[in-house]
Amino acid sequence: MKQLSSAQVRQLFLDFFKSKGHSVEPSASLVPVNDPTLLWINSGVATLKKYFDGSVVPENPRITNAQKSIRTNDIENVGKTARHHTMFEMLGNFSIGDYFKKEAIHWAWEFLTGAEWMAFDPELLYVTVYPKDTEAKRIWHEEVGLPLDHIVEIEDNFWDIGAGPSGPDTEIFYDRGEAFNDLAEDDPENYPGGENERYLEIWNLVFSEFNHKPDGTYEPLPHKNIDTGMGLERMVSIVQNAPTNFETDLFMPIIRQVEDLSGHFQYSDSPQTDISFKVIADHIRALSFAIGDGALPSNEGRGYVLRRLLRRAVMHGKKLGINEAFLYKLVPTVGKIMNSYYPEILNQQDFIEKVIKNEEERFHETINEGLEILTSVIEKVKKDHGDTLSGSDIFKLYDTYGFPVELTEEVAEDEGLKVDHAGFEAEMEAQRTRARAARSTETSMGVQSALLTDIKVESAFVGYEKTEIDSECLVIIEKDQLVSQMTEGQGQVIFSQTPFYAEMGGQVADTGHIIDGSGAVVAEVYDVQKAPNGQFLHQVEVKGAIKEGESYHLAIDSARRNKIIKNHTATHLLHKALKEVLGNHANQAGSLVAPGHLRFDFSHFGQVTPEELVQMEAIVNEKIWAAIPVNTIETDIDTAKQMGAMALFGEKYGHDVRVVNVGDWSIELCGGVHVKNTEDIGIFKIVSESGIGAGVRRIEAVTSKEAYELLFEKETQLKEVAQIVKSPQMKEVVSKTEQLQQQLRQLQKDNEALASKLANQQAGDVFNNVETIGDIRYIAAQIQVKDMNQLRQLADQWKQKDQSDVLVLATANDGKVNLLAAMSDKALAQGLSAGDLIKAIAPKVGGGGGGRKDMAQAGGKNPAGIPEALAEVGKWLAK
Repeated sequence: MKQLSSAQVRQLFLDFFKSKGHSVEPSASLVPVNDPTLLWINSGVATLKKYFDGSVVPENPRITNAQKSIRTNDIENVGKTARHHTMFEMLGNFSIGDYFKKEAIHWAWEFLTGAEWMAFDPELLYVTVYPKDTEAKRIWHEEVGLPLDHIVEIEDNFWDIGAGPSGPDTEIFYDRGEAFNDLAEDDPENYPGGENERYLEIWNLVFSEFNHKPDGTYEPLPHKNIDTGMGLERMVSIVQNAPTNFETDLFMPIIRQVEDLSGHFQYSDSPQTDISFKVIADHIRALSFAIGDGALPSNEGRGYVLRRLLRRAVMHGKKLGINEAFLYKLVPTVGKIMNSYYPEILNQQDFIEKVIKNEEERFHETINEGLEILTSVIEKVKKDHGDTLSGSDIFKLYDTYGFPVELTEEVAEDEGLKVDHAGFEAEMEAQRTRARAARSTETSMGVQSALLTDIKVESAFVGYEKTEIDSECLVIIEKDQLVSQMTEGQGQVIFSQTPFYAEMGGQVADTGHIIDGSGAVVAEVYDVQKAPNGQFLHQVEVKGAIKEGESYHLAIDSARRNKIIKNHTATHLLHKALKEVLGNHANQAGSLVAPGHLRFDFSHFGQVTPEELVQMEAIVNEKIWAAIPVNTIETDIDTAKQMGAMALFGEKYGHDVRVVNVGDWSIELCGGVHVKNTEDIGIFKIVSESGIGAGVRRIEAVTSKEAYELLFEKETQLKEVAQIVKSPQMKEVVSKTEQLQQQLRQLQKDNEALASKLANQQAGDVFNNVETIGDIRYIAAQIQVKDMNQLRQLADQWKQKDQSDVLVLATANDGKVNLLAAMSDKALAQGLSAGDLIKAIAPKVGGGGGGRKDMAQAGGKNPAGIPEALAEVGKWLAK
């Protein structure tokens, strides 16, 4: 066997299948594109579904790839087993209706045993086959020459997801020898394909040859396919003779760095700490790649997966004595390991580090806040002489504060308390039930009208060049029925040609008129949508007769279109400016291009500063004032990519595309309508910027007339402010306002001083009015101060004077009551509590409160109850 690095194993695989006529498909993003069925790309074949389902015909039916993948169904097993990972690499070779079993099996054997390839000892290789797949068994035995005792028939060797393509498979195993034998010789699992550590599965070849029909029957596919998968991590563990996948060059550099960061623990010292090292090494790989592909930590979907992985890694870091943000420091190491095939990690290192560090620091804050709350909960349980932390308390910490369950249990057990696991699970199940109930009330997806899908007439859009044309009416729909004419009401119409833009790519639809031969407006177009077969479906309000087969003059609202195109081109300029100011990670996540404004959603994990907004706005306006021609060309998708064109969120592109190029600065794929020159936009002004979800922010902006109107409104407001601050010169408004602010602050300071002086005078009288219950001296009085803050100042004075053991003060302002109670050391020694006292008297003023034993406070809404509350003090002390 050769001594190879992980990078060499990957490259050997790709080179081998390239030599067999395969095209090397690059590794796709972990975030699926236009596939809502997947949370993550989870296999090599997942990115090739378009070829296997026939929606796209590949240029070459032979494909090979090394695909980064994420699977999260077994997160809890990561670190505890030899081969569980969240992120892994799948090496695969695929045939789309080209070669089949013979070639797939022979090439697999050649790659594994060939001297110029992996050079494995044939004696150490075993295969499993489906018992009914006699052809695969024959090829292995008669053509490859594998002995029958190295071929095992297993009933489970049939790949089937319940419906659709399916077929038998053959799995290849490597015998790692007696050193890895974890079972007795006669154990029923001690064979290739059994649950053991000796025989390691390294490659699965799926022969997709049947269509599993809904009635349970299987029919042969007209074109048979090959789909294979080889786990890179497993192959490398064999080549590098590693006990598990983690002792390979894919993980050990990360583990060594974690050792250095820990300073207390070494890998292989104990099985328990080894789990923590493995979890951290695995999770930081997944985090680095997923964030590099545009996913961001959040509380939902794939963002929640990342947040969970990060928090799990942080908790394992704590077990290794690492109590500060550290995961972000591992990103460069991940990047260096993978750089030969995945340079994007090092290319985006700063951004990935920033996201991870920011999330780590937020989680550490969560841990600290949660610990304070948990401490108070534990104190209460102990005070009540309990021995168990309730499931509801554990759930509240988890659900409300994001505090990890395992940490809650660990702290509770350290304090000698048991934890109510069953109660926590019951709370979790109740939450799941609530979530299911909420989902059941949501509207399900509508079914597309069969009428529309059956309409096959052709309709061309000519609105890039023309705003009005004569065109034949081909289809009229009224109340979901095809009709030959309409005289009034709402309907849908399709013309042979149209200048009306259908709502797409964020740009709203055109509106306008349909005019007959006499010049009369027979219908108003209020919306346009794309029909299932691509025609432009005009939503109309019919005012006069409109007939199928007749020609009409179609005229869009040109003034409205003119506003829309200004905002659309400005959106492209903003998108580019965002990337220049915030970074290339700021990708479009949605947009709206309307006549009155534009809205642009983008991915960004932090706040956008006022300075950054000013910078973006300035860049866009500079491009507008530079009078740059806006060129739109039609070309093929490959040429567009070579030009550096950006694809927009949610758009699907065919072979032929439109490219909107603004001076080779902003180049985007876009089917929308644009201005001819940036100077047509006039001016661009950002109205607002805000966060609308986890890692997604929104900018709203206006251009042209609306921007002028906004600036005019702001100028008018500024003039009004100038009059208020008596500043005839507009440029002096800021300095005048600052002067007034200083004067106001001084007046407030003087007012505070006078109020404090008045309070001190009252305190002199109040502190002399001391009453006694037993050997306890107390003061209970109402005084006139402005708030609780001044009551606390008086309490501080009282502590210094030692004129009583108990103090209760009350004040009322604007119908609101503030109560304060304080205890001296003597009162505390006798078991008195300010918190208990305030709880006893606060109801008299219609309120409640609490606090510490030495000081507590309360609020109320009944000033008339103050005398009764103060009288209650003596009664409470007497008890």
